[in-house]
Amino acid sequence: MKFTKMNGLGNDFIVLENLDNEEYDYDILARKLCDRHFGIGADGLLIVEPSGIADIKMRIINSDGSEAEMCGNGARCFAKYVYENGIVKKDKMSVETLSGIIMPELIFKDDVVEKVKVHMGSPIFRTDMIPVKTDKKSFIEETIKIDGRSYIVTSLLVGVPHTIIFVNSIDENMILNIGPLIEKLQIFPRGTNVDFVKVEDDSNITVRTWERGAGLTLACGTGACASAVASALTEKTKRNVYVHFKKGDLYIEWLLDNNIYLTGIAEEVFTGEIKIV
Repeated sequence: MKFTKMNGLGNDFIVLENLDNEEYDYDILARKLCDRHFGIGADGLLIVEPSGIADIKMRIINSDGSEAEMCGNGARCFAKYVYENGIVKKDKMSVETLSGIIMPELIFKDDVVEKVKVHMGSPIFRTDMIPVKTDKKSFIEETIKIDGRSYIVTSLLVGVPHTIIFVNSIDENMILNIGPLIEKLQIFPRGTNVDFVKVEDDSNITVRTWERGAGLTLACGTGACASAVASALTEKTKRNVYVHFKKGDLYIEWLLDNNIYLTGIAEEVFTGEIKIV
């Protein structure tokens, strides 16, 4: 099987083409290929499939075999891949995902795709749609308890569910301990991504994300969007911010019409073939 390894700020993916709609068990395939010791190693698979409602279709399979509705870093890598491999020859394209159609726009430097700007849709705050099991209509600056400790969180849907915790400093041990517990809290029936956010100033935030189905990742596009929206919503920042990760930055714009735009780099790492046994 031929593959291409790509990353967006260290959030890495294995891109596979399935333009003939062949049958694959992506659950097993993802767990095998994404294994960093016995496979290629990645946070997930990006599957290129034909679409009847958009220019192309993107499927996202997490490293644990579960399927995600959307992925911001994956979307940038996907758009760069399908353009540079001649699958979609448009600098503005429509991409079908489980969460709806997104619109990546390619940004070039010396005729090479350097960055991708993605229209990520609008944030959803309704608890029945995120979903969150509560009688409240929204879940903004609400208190949850983990192991006897209280945390103030904000939950919203940006293609996938996200729960944001504001912290004074980024502590990876805390993320590794608390992230998986919040991800699987009973009040989140479909699980949740968990974003730990440190506000630097009104235009800059630092984020680390515990991703549902993938664990602690170096970057998360939907997490950047959710964190930026939550920061502005709680009046900690402006509506447009730079989101800093370990390996680089994303620029998030939350416009007054409620639309979110994400801009950042996407890189090809290598291509190859792997035997599927």
